[in-house]
Amino acid sequence: MDNTNAKKAITDRDDVQTLVRTFYSKIRKDDTLGPIFNNIIVDWEAHLELLTDFWETQLFLKRKYHGNPVTAHQEMDEKMHHSISSEHFGLWLNIWFETIDTLFEGETAWIAKNRAQKMSTMLYLQIYQHRKNQD
Repeated sequence: MDNTNAKKAITDRDDVQTLVRTFYSKIRKDDTLGPIFNNIIVDWEAHLELLTDFWETQLFLKRKYHGNPVTAHQEMDEKMHHSISSEHFGLWLNIWFETIDTLFEGETAWIAKNRAQKMSTMLYLQIYQHRKNQD
């Protein structure tokens, strides 16, 4: 029996790092999202470590991430001249789900999808509210 394509559960930081790095390698090459991320993120290695901390905190409740994703996304929207749309978030989610489904299975994989979906909605609403408050 060939297990080379076997999926595994997300169980530790190494798995989270694999997910984050695989996902963002796809994002960086994406025709729509790549230019946004590549124009804003200066130090990809530091960003990938930060995002690994973020997702490890989200999935395993380890307090490694100390940042403000709302502010970070509001600032990103400002740098993009308020052009970030719900379609960008939808595309991001599709690639996130596809990456998880390719690499992982199980409850933590489902939690990673669920948290990302809720977060994307919240972040987009916060961006939209921030725009309205600047008028």
